[in-house]
This record gives sequence, C-alpha cells and structure tokens, in this order.
Amino acid sequence: MPMILNEDQNILKDTAKEFCTDNTPISQLRKLRDEESEDGFDRETWQAMSELGWAGIPFPEEVGGLGFGYKGLGVVTEELGRNLAASPLFASVWVGGTILNLGGSDTQKRDLLTKVASGQLLLALALEESHRHSPYSIATTAETAGEGLVLNGSKTFVLDGHVADKLIVVARSSGSEGDREGLTLALVDRTADGVSVTRTKMVDSRNAANIELSNVTVSAAAVIGETGQAADVLDAALDIARIGLSAEMLGSAQECFDRTVAYLKEREQFGVPIGSFQALKHRAANMFCEVELSKSVVLEALTALDEGRSASEIAILASLAKSKVGEMFHTVSREGIQMHGGIGMTDEFDIGFYLKRAAVAEQTFGDMYFHRSRYGELNGY
Repeated sequence: MPMILNEDQNILKDTAKEFCTDNTPISQLRKLRDEESEDGFDRETWQAMSELGWAGIPFPEEVGGLGFGYKGLGVVTEELGRNLAASPLFASVWVGGTILNLGGSDTQKRDLLTKVASGQLLLALALEESHRHSPYSIATTAETAGEGLVLNGSKTFVLDGHVADKLIVVARSSGSEGDREGLTLALVDRTADGVSVTRTKMVDSRNAANIELSNVTVSAAAVIGETGQAADVLDAALDIARIGLSAEMLGSAQECFDRTVAYLKEREQFGVPIGSFQALKHRAANMFCEVELSKSVVLEALTALDEGRSASEIAILASLAKSKVGEMFHTVSREGIQMHGGIGMTDEFDIGFYLKRAAVAEQTFGDMYFHRSRYGELNGY
C-alpha cells in the first residue's frame, strides 16, 4: 500500500477540514471552558460527526462501521487536532472501540460496538493508577465471585471517564503489580453500584476523571477476551490509540506552526515584519522540517495498521510516532508562544491553547521518554 492518501481519503480529509472550520472553531473550546460545561464537549456537534460516519470509520461493516481503515480515521483526527476540537472520538473510538473490535465477543460487538460505531455509546478506558503511564502496574483486583468478578481499586486520568456510558476497567486477576500476565478487561456501567467518578479539570480544558471501584460486581459476559489474558488485546489497542493521538498532535502542531508563521509576517518591529529577521527564519525553518518529518512518521504508522502488519512492527512504529510527534509538538507549541512574544502568554490569543494541549497529549499513554525507551527495547537494545 503506497504511503500516500488515495482519492477517497483526500475527499474525507477535505470534508473533515470544512466541517471543523465551520463547527469546531477554538471559540467552541473557549465557550466549553468558560461556561464550565458539564460534558466538556458539545453533544450536537458529536451527533453531527456521528451522522457523517466518523465514529464507525475503522470498524467492519458487519458491526455498522464503514470499513474505511485507520488511515481514514487518522485524516479526520488530524483535522480535529487543528482546531483542538473536544469530542469523544479518541476515548470512544480510537481506544474503547478498538478494544472491543480486537478482543470483544460476537455478542459484545453486536450489542456494543454497533452503538459505538453510530456514536450512541461512549466508552472510556480505566487504565492508569499513578501519575506516569505504566500499563502493567495494575493493583486494581478482579476476584472471582460465582460466575462473575468483583472489582476493587482506583484509577486516575481516565479520559472522558465522567461522560462515558461504560468503562473498560483493567484489573488484575492474578500475579503481582508490574506483571504482564494476569490482567483482565471488564466492562462496567459508569453508574453501577460501587463506582465513584470524580471529574478532574485538566490544563487543556479536556475531560478526565478519577474513579474508585468498591466491590463492583460484573458478570462473566462483561469480560472482554479471556480472564487473565488481556495483555495482548491491551497492548495492540494502546498502540493503535498512540498512533491516533499522534495524528491528532500532528494536526495541532501544523496549525500552531501555520499561525506562528502568519504572525511573523504581520507583526512589525523597526518598520519591518519580524519574520524577516534571520534568527526567526532559522527557528521557523527548523519547525517546518520537524513537522514534515512527523507527517511521514504518522502516515507510515497509519499505513501499517491498514496493511495489517505484524504486532511487533506496529508497536515499533507506534512508539516512534508518539515520541517523535510528541517531541515535535512540544517544540512547536513553545516556539509559537515565544515568537508571539508577551501577548502569546495571554488568553487573548489562541496560541496558548496549543501549548496546553501539547502538555497533556504528550503525557497520554506514554511521553517521549517512555517511548524512546520502549523503542530501544523493541529493537533489541
């Protein structure tokens, strides 16, 4: 498969760009923040996205999806990233929907994934238990009780946790904290007895929550895959999610760069545009090169997903994308602030929103240091 967008993907990209320009400007994110929206996203906008089929892009047609692949979802996510659009697309489709698609039973796919693909059901992955990404450091327990399980533990940084209809909880049914083996994925209703959800406000104005599980009972039918064997599904789903988040960060970084260059052309000092200063030209050129390199990395990773390459190769590309794009977005967002000068630090200009989004996205599912280390380990170093 060529590492370029085909005609249909380009049409989808143009459609997504037009939709986001008209429906998800940064002013919408400002409004959600300033009005302290209970949901943290606009439900009418999400419904419109779902009617366009975006929630079902990567999933098979037999579960109500479009079967258009992750490269198609990637171009949509990139455009959403440009406008910093707040939506459940990442948590419900890239993460939760992918877990169901990879490990769900036929019944779970028929009853739940079809609703995810239509935008009717929101999911959230309850994974993290500390301030740093560590997918196997799970202390939350899943103890057998009759034909079901009883869950006890705490989760942090659950994206869209307070609006999700169902939580996908990663719990330990055997082994010790840090072991890859012994993990179990269980579907839990957010409003179930014993589930306590506390919304947290992040610096980028996005949704996250802390969750407490106290003697939460789930049936055997709520287990995704095999009890104690969830790591294979979780690893594959996290890598797909990391590639999706890299696509979003790429879109955000491109818009941040474009806005910065536009400001360099209009802001004058000593009677000339500041973009004519050689030092700023060099810094802008460096940003341009980093953005272009990141485009290739993300496109290659998305292509690998659609080609169905081996799990090991996808894992390598996922860590490469997450580390490279995370580092690039970190650089571009901070350079954008500096080149805007003092006004860039004020809420009057939108450029600061990109800095805040970079800070959160970079940490989600592993920062550049986590993925550099993982990339080396995957390559035998």
